[in-house]
Amino acid sequence: MTTIFAYGRVSTDEQTADNQLLEIKQAGYAVDARYWFADEGVSGKVPAMERPQFVKMLEKIREGETLVVSKIDRLGRDAVDVLLTVNRLQEMGVKVIVLQLGNVDLTSPAGKMMLTMLSAVAEMERALIVERTKAGQARAWAEGKTKGRPSKTSQEQRQEILAKLQQNVSVSAVAREYGISRASVIAIRDAT
Repeated sequence: MTTIFAYGRVSTDEQTADNQLLEIKQAGYAVDARYWFADEGVSGKVPAMERPQFVKMLEKIREGETLVVSKIDRLGRDAVDVLLTVNRLQEMGVKVIVLQLGNVDLTSPAGKMMLTMLSAVAEMERALIVERTKAGQARAWAEGKTKGRPSKTSQEQRQEILAKLQQNVSVSAVAREYGISRASVIAIRDAT
């Protein structure tokens, strides 16, 4: 009987990967606690080979064994990372099952084809998200909205501050009068 390894990942310390393990067990995979590895509090932006528990699992898993994950994004941060991870596991002789894809072994020819197609779709979706985000930012800037926190001073107050500085009132005195930091007064002065 082949040993079943399972891996899970969640982004924050407030979350737990227990639901992923439960999902794997409910799919019929008997996972011994010694072969369950979970990175908790590790962002999905971290490549698989830089995740502590994933690396620990790679040190234990052997040829002929199976790795089961609930979703494809557990195997890497993007399409390239997922492909590299699956290729490395295949080179080790490990089967890779993703429940989200209907228990397909990603190391099989059909699984590799599916992985390639899904990766291409995921890359396109990420590119579209970036495109939509940039379009939204451009629209917001065109409407006069700015990034960052709102200014503590109005345009009128900034003109007053500049006038006081030109009258040789000290930066500290102006900062106290307007209830802002010296750095803010200097930034107003230097912006002209």
